[in-house]
Amino acid sequence: MNPIHIDLRQECFDAKTKGLTDIALAELKKKWGTMQKVLSSQSRLEKIVADILMDMATKGRLQGGRGNAMLVSGSIYQACKLYELFTSHGFDKCAVVTSYSPSVSHMKGEETGEGKTEKLKEYEIYKKMLAAWFNEDPEEAVKRAEEFEKEVKKKFVKEPGQMKLLIVVDKLLTGFDAPPATHLYIDKHMQDHGLFQAICRVNRLDGDDKEYGYIIDYKDLFKSLEGAVHDYTSGAFDGYEKDDVAELLSDRLEKAKERLEATFEEIRALCEPVEPPKDTRAYLRYFCAKDTADKDQLKENEPKRVALYKATASLIRAYADLANELEEAGYTPEEIQKIKQEVDHYEKARTEVKMASGDYIDLKMYEPAMRHLIDTYIRAEDSKQISAFDDMSLIELIVERGSDAVKELPKGIADSQEAVAETIENNLRKVIIDEQPINPKYYEKMSELLDALIKERKQEALAYEQYLAKIVALTRKVKKPAEGTDYPKSVDTRARQALYDNLDKNEELAIALDNEIRQTKKDDWRGNAFKQKEVRIAIRKHLKDEKLAGKIFDIVWKQSEY
Repeated sequence: MNPIHIDLRQECFDAKTKGLTDIALAELKKKWGTMQKVLSSQSRLEKIVADILMDMATKGRLQGGRGNAMLVSGSIYQACKLYELFTSHGFDKCAVVTSYSPSVSHMKGEETGEGKTEKLKEYEIYKKMLAAWFNEDPEEAVKRAEEFEKEVKKKFVKEPGQMKLLIVVDKLLTGFDAPPATHLYIDKHMQDHGLFQAICRVNRLDGDDKEYGYIIDYKDLFKSLEGAVHDYTSGAFDGYEKDDVAELLSDRLEKAKERLEATFEEIRALCEPVEPPKDTRAYLRYFCAKDTADKDQLKENEPKRVALYKATASLIRAYADLANELEEAGYTPEEIQKIKQEVDHYEKARTEVKMASGDYIDLKMYEPAMRHLIDTYIRAEDSKQISAFDDMSLIELIVERGSDAVKELPKGIADSQEAVAETIENNLRKVIIDEQPINPKYYEKMSELLDALIKERKQEALAYEQYLAKIVALTRKVKKPAEGTDYPKSVDTRARQALYDNLDKNEELAIALDNEIRQTKKDDWRGNAFKQKEVRIAIRKHLKDEKLAGKIFDIVWKQSEY
């Protein structure tokens, strides 16, 4: 919490942005000219707007699209003016939500001949806001205020990256359906129950990357930070018992520092068993597989990898929260440099382990927000390289590009031939295990070929280039069985190939069974006991061996064609 204080000097800009990477800083400087114009104004509202715009550009969750904010204004007119100021500076991911209902009848008697009254201004701003939202004529859009409120509230909660700020007066601050927020900016005199409930908006957790909320107090409601933290029942909370609000407020820097140090302790303990020199290969062997020929190690080590991913994500978020204020939190320049290097070390280890294990493609939906923090506060040079794996896995990339795909791997892996080999082997093993239920016989054979190739590599029977050529060829067989096997011409689908391989390559039986299943199966047959029974009966018409019929039913179940 802090009352508003805006300093126009370059030192202020430097202080607020000293934790950013060079690329993030360059992006922000493009906007700085506009922000300086806002800051140079004597208008108090414009200074508040500039302060919030700076947070939108530098605070991790707000900048990354995962966080949102509420600005509590003192009046409807002031809320409308704030909205107008935000949009005039190109910030359109905001909306006003108040009890105001725009109506022409409210405008009667408001024309004075000496300029527009506050009510006229409110009406005009609301009309423009609704017209922009619904993309229609202002006179029609102004009738849809209630619909507008529902839509922006939903977007604020579900898509904070597209609706970052709600400007409110009384609405959405209290009640069970009031939305949570990351930041709460208060520019209104509030106390007791109303203030307590408003603060609860930012204390709600809405994901693993939010451990507490931020309150920015422009009215000095808490008198002083020290007083607010150590005497909860004074001033703003006169009407509450001390125990009721004991955990509600805390010193932000102190809390952020505790969190950063706790996350360091957690990840250091987790990685302590990694063997010296704790380089890329040591991390891959501990978190993926010490022996890539062991089919079970990769799966058995999955809990350790999940713990690493979670611990590193917590560390990165804790670091990003404090990156611009490490000195204020009590760290020396030497300690700050060491902290950044250690965060960088664990983030690289996390990326390399995800890539080497094949987990990367499964986790990519969670990556954009995390990558944004890494680019902003740690380093940005790796993003372009890592983004090669946004739309395909390493194995898919190898199928497409051959051995050139190795160039796209993180530097720590690409610089070591052993690490490259183990990474490809782990990824290929994962695909084989995942695909095995679809065609057990075929993927058992692929697993044996991989084991043989690993053995050759370990015995140094192959030059590195020969090994890469062989692993690329095997990868293509794994991903595209039809290209690596001479199937009869009639065995022309993945389902028929699975039946053929698992019926001792009996072409006639595989085709007959495929036709029978296609004629018998009904829509949505999986999960319906009666429809499943029909498929089982169809299989038994051709297979008298009950055990084999059961195995084939399991294979049929896995075929997307059926």
